[in-house]
Amino acid sequence: MRLLSTFLAAPMVALMLAGCGGGGSSSDTPATTPASPPTLKAITVSPSDVTIAMGTTQAFSATGEYSDGSTKALTTEVTWSSSGTAVTVVAGTGVATGRSVGSETVTATSGTVRGTAKLTVKAPYTASSAGAEHSLALRADGSLWAWGNNRLGQLGDGSLIDQNSPVLVGSIRTWSAVASGEYHNLALRTDGSLWTWGFNLNGQLGDGSFGATAMKPVPTRIGTLTVWAAVAAGKNHSLALRKDGTLWAWGRNFDGQLGDGTRIDKSAPVQIGAGTVWTTIAAGAHHSLARDRDGNLWAWGQNDAGQLGFAAAALVPIRIEGGPWVALAGGEAHTLAIRADGALFTWGSSGRGQLGDPGAGRSFPSRVGQDNNWVAVAAGDLHSVALKTDGTVWTWGANTDGQVGDGTFIDRSQPVMIGSSRDWVKISAGAKHTLGLRVDGSLSGWGRNSSGQLGIGSTDNKNAPATVR
Repeated sequence: MRLLSTFLAAPMVALMLAGCGGGGSSSDTPATTPASPPTLKAITVSPSDVTIAMGTTQAFSATGEYSDGSTKALTTEVTWSSSGTAVTVVAGTGVATGRSVGSETVTATSGTVRGTAKLTVKAPYTASSAGAEHSLALRADGSLWAWGNNRLGQLGDGSLIDQNSPVLVGSIRTWSAVASGEYHNLALRTDGSLWTWGFNLNGQLGDGSFGATAMKPVPTRIGTLTVWAAVAAGKNHSLALRKDGTLWAWGRNFDGQLGDGTRIDKSAPVQIGAGTVWTTIAAGAHHSLARDRDGNLWAWGQNDAGQLGFAAAALVPIRIEGGPWVALAGGEAHTLAIRADGALFTWGSSGRGQLGDPGAGRSFPSRVGQDNNWVAVAAGDLHSVALKTDGTVWTWGANTDGQVGDGTFIDRSQPVMIGSSRDWVKISAGAKHTLGLRVDGSLSGWGRNSSGQLGIGSTDNKNAPATVR
């Protein structure tokens, strides 16, 4: 009996242990499987569509979208590339540099997943100004470039050597506006400071000095104020507006072109027309123009050909009948202005057709054609340039050096359209050459080029637009 009871007890103990979870038997709860990490499904590149100027950079960023709905900024996980040669991209950072004009795709890649963005590279120029035989231009990065005649330091590069291609003026990249006279220049920086350089025989630089030996071959700051808003340059005189709407002038004043009531040259800025709030300024060779905040147009200075728009002489600003006016320009002895309704008017000398009609010179504003879509004007010595709202450029007047730009050397007494392009946005006229800026940031020049003032790498005259290098 004892042996039998011992034998029967062993299975019972095993069953009891099994019921208590012992003996290594499996339970009713299944084992947990580790969760799989989310996978990258898409990449979004920012900005998705951007335009930059040639020579400038653009930083791109990438954001990953994952299978679990989450997102994360991608840095070291992606490699960057571009689709062509107009843009170079740093593979590890996504910083792209525009190398030439065109549009390309910038791609961020991680494994087999890609994200793209469009990058358009424009030519670098944003503004230009033409002097007698030299030219200036601003680029999108704020740098200033010059080319052409430099025998009086007007290029501002510290030398007296002519240049037939653009050269960088200093290392500053905060320039915001430029204006060119015969052999001198004015420029503003983004901080509102005023700078001048070049010839200074009549005090046109405004630094308090006079004389041929007072020339400045590099930009020189005028005073310490940071209040300047706009500049204009005549042959040997200068105009500038302050942010408060006051008008200032200096330089040659033999014809009363400064407007201070005298014929005495001034080597430092003097205020003109106190009490009037001025908004726009322009300078001819020996006369000056300004628009007040009500749209009235005023003129003063030399008036031997009626370029002031009235018959009398004027040593101070005198109001021209008509208007209201929105744009103005002065040439050697003629004037152009656009009325608020888009109509174009001219007056002054017309010996070479620069007034835009076959008629004789006149001392009052006379309308050119019947179009009402004019938006900007510029005047050379004996030729005129105007821009329409549809992006077309029109020129007329003297064309001996091809400054009209219509492919001939024949004077034009009426406006002729230059080429078939409708993408012009800004214009400037020198003594015998013309500059035009397109919407893509490219700059073209045509006309006289004896000193390299077209910036095309040669000294050959051009009677049609040629791209500045």
